[in-house]
Amino acid sequence: MCRLFGFRSVIQSQVHRSLVAADNALAVQSESHRDGWGVAYYVADSPHLIKGTSPAVEDQIFTRVSGVVASETVLAHLRLATAGDVNILNAHPFQYGRWVFGHNGKIIDWPNCRDALCTHVAPNLRRFILGDTDSEVIFYLFLTSLARRVDLHRRGTAISDVSEALSEALALVREVCDPGPEAGDDAERALLTMVVTDGNTMVATCGGKPLRFSTYKTKCADRDTCPFLTDACEAETADGHVNHLIVSSEALQGENIWTELKDGETVGVDWRMVLHRGQLGSPMAVVKAP
Repeated sequence: MCRLFGFRSVIQSQVHRSLVAADNALAVQSESHRDGWGVAYYVADSPHLIKGTSPAVEDQIFTRVSGVVASETVLAHLRLATAGDVNILNAHPFQYGRWVFGHNGKIIDWPNCRDALCTHVAPNLRRFILGDTDSEVIFYLFLTSLARRVDLHRRGTAISDVSEALSEALALVREVCDPGPEAGDDAERALLTMVVTDGNTMVATCGGKPLRFSTYKTKCADRDTCPFLTDACEAETADGHVNHLIVSSEALQGENIWTELKDGETVGVDWRMVLHRGQLGSPMAVVKAP
């Protein structure tokens, strides 16, 4: 399966260590996830997206991009193809306007589900589906649901709207594609772990493939020099606010403290960097220090 990495911070930060330099950086993980990569980062509230089809560890462009990217929001993905050819159109993340999306998982029997799912995508959005992956269709199902709640191109989308739209889209995927109750408890179900962001709000959900998150460190390596250091950097939360949120398929080596999400759990931050956590299908709640 694929690998996901999402980063949201109160300040512009470099992600070279997470993508390239750490012992378990994404470049290292790409040795077994070799079917392409993508990095999305935001500049002046606009997403910039760079992709490749070779393994990230062998791609000089990935190394170069990872070395220069400094942003408040980054979403990166390594692909291990389960649906669709290995090409740029099928590489994650996917982008529409302000929104960027990455998926780790698969829909069972995708060829027989595709047409049925695509009929649920709004016609004005359906024409932007350019590849042949299940992940891209899920993204546009999410956008279709979100567009019923908000203007997709306006800043300041509430985290509740993002969470509800994601929940609605994934419930539809399960309704259309998953085996019915008669198939038994051992029947294979869709794997739907994913991250979505508009550069301000970021929401991630665990749907059968591992996902963990971190909002603080034991001790920041830059604590003696960083002008933005606050108590929140080395504490779980400060009245719900965090300085950063990292979500990752695998724990990255370093000072970050990681919490593993359970199947069906969601985590995210809103535009104010307030941390929310909940269960898919239920309202997310602000997470405060115990």
